[in-house]
Amino acid sequence: MKKIIFIVITFCFSNIYAQYGMFSKNPIINKETFDNQRVHFGYYLGFNSFDFKFDYKTIQKDLVVNSSAGFNVGLIGNLRINDYVNFRFEPGLYFTQRDLVYEQFTAKKDRLREVKSTYISFPFLLKFSAKRTGNIKPYLIGGLSRNLNLASYQDSSDDNSSGRFRMKQWSNAYELGFGIDFYFEYFKFSPSIRGVFGISDELVQDKDPNSPWTGNIQNMQTRGIVLNFAFH
Repeated sequence: MKKIIFIVITFCFSNIYAQYGMFSKNPIINKETFDNQRVHFGYYLGFNSFDFKFDYKTIQKDLVVNSSAGFNVGLIGNLRINDYVNFRFEPGLYFTQRDLVYEQFTAKKDRLREVKSTYISFPFLLKFSAKRTGNIKPYLIGGLSRNLNLASYQDSSDDNSSGRFRMKQWSNAYELGFGIDFYFEYFKFSPSIRGVFGISDELVQDKDPNSPWTGNIQNMQTRGIVLNFAFH
């Protein structure tokens, strides 16, 4: 993900410098009135890396969470409030996987739980933009999201004793991040990086209250980093 971020930023700056003279004294201004629209739409593609934050009932060896890169795609609806504030609705699909390693076990069937998640996310965000300079405009973004996990297995009769790790279907989170709007001749490109912080418990406890997989977990909440590339 670090390599992807570096390549994208390098590409953006090199192209804008070469084609539009961003750092010249009088750059060519692209899409000058684009942000004056009351409402506009776009879409985004991106990558994510999700983790879990655990709170335990008693102190013991923590779970090990191995994260892998996931993929996200979605739509953008933007409502202009004023020159510096916009309301954003960005529904999207997030595909991710987290592997939980229970180090107290030796057998792989008990030790490893692959937690594959497919979230439909409904984020309601506020975007706070700085003043536009030439063809760039940095911004901060943040808000709340409601998320539906299609792979939660919440209603499954199987639990960890049968190899099934279960999560709640619905969860809540808040998002904070920053990005830059790049204005090209025919479109606006907006890469952003965000932190996702779950605020609700996502764990479905096993039927056995003394389960070695869930019995000592008080809360389990999603944490993650999301890199989005938006086009308007």
